[in-house]
Amino acid sequence: MICFDIGGSRVRAGRWDGATISPLGEAPTPADDYLALCSTLAQFVVLGGVGPVAMSLAGGVDPASGRLRSANIACLNGRVVADDIAAALGRKVHVTNDADCFTLAEATWGVGRGQDVVLGIILGTGVGGGLVVANRLVRGAGGYAGEWGHGPVVPDRALGQDLNLPVCGCGQRGCVETIGGARGLERLHLALAGERLRSEDIVARWRAGPCGASRSVELWLQLLSGPLALAVNLTGAGVVAVGGGLSGAVDLIAALDHAVRQKILRPSAEPVLRCGALGEMSGLIGAALSALADTR
Repeated sequence: MICFDIGGSRVRAGRWDGATISPLGEAPTPADDYLALCSTLAQFVVLGGVGPVAMSLAGGVDPASGRLRSANIACLNGRVVADDIAAALGRKVHVTNDADCFTLAEATWGVGRGQDVVLGIILGTGVGGGLVVANRLVRGAGGYAGEWGHGPVVPDRALGQDLNLPVCGCGQRGCVETIGGARGLERLHLALAGERLRSEDIVARWRAGPCGASRSVELWLQLLSGPLALAVNLTGAGVVAVGGGLSGAVDLIAALDHAVRQKILRPSAEPVLRCGALGEMSGLIGAALSALADTR
């Protein structure tokens, strides 16, 4: 099986032999050019040899229609991707959301291994999520199961400041999506401290000791931990696997874990939030595992 992890900026490819992934390489994503994207995929398909194709894609796939909803890959938005790409490549194609792939991979081979229920969260540019129960993805109506980042839960004001949060891509205001990822942390810092900093710099200043960034990170922890604790209670997750760029700040995730464990019903002396163990391979592994599960 040939596997792809297709994000808004990079395409990663690998070959699944039933037990491991052998990387085939990566290339920039031609996000606005469908024919160029198909050509990029075809080059890796030739390298990978025979077999079906499994894809992890940045976007939601409606289980009923098969249509993709993606803000990051414009040329695929609204397409029945599995059918369209299958016709272009001459291979059977299976498509799964990238957060779902991450969650399935970590639940099966990573930090959630052995748990009955695993919630996966992506803290990257924005916020994503997936849910695995008994080693199977839960997609739910519309394919939205595990998407904890949407719903009007974030207040307009905090710590005496207007947060000036934008309308979310889903059309609502006050979604965790708008404050939970790297861009969200930057928005909070701009609202509280009045300066534009990259998320990496905000976290670095927070590490260094009390300062304006400390206030921003503390608010970020407060605003995220409540909705995330609710998601843990609601799903009964034994482990929350954390991916995305902010998961590289292990101390930040440890602080978020501490805040969440103060708010969940189940007492836990051990971390509930755990940074993913599979790194950049999680998308490829999850795509393969999802395709295999859906053919059984």
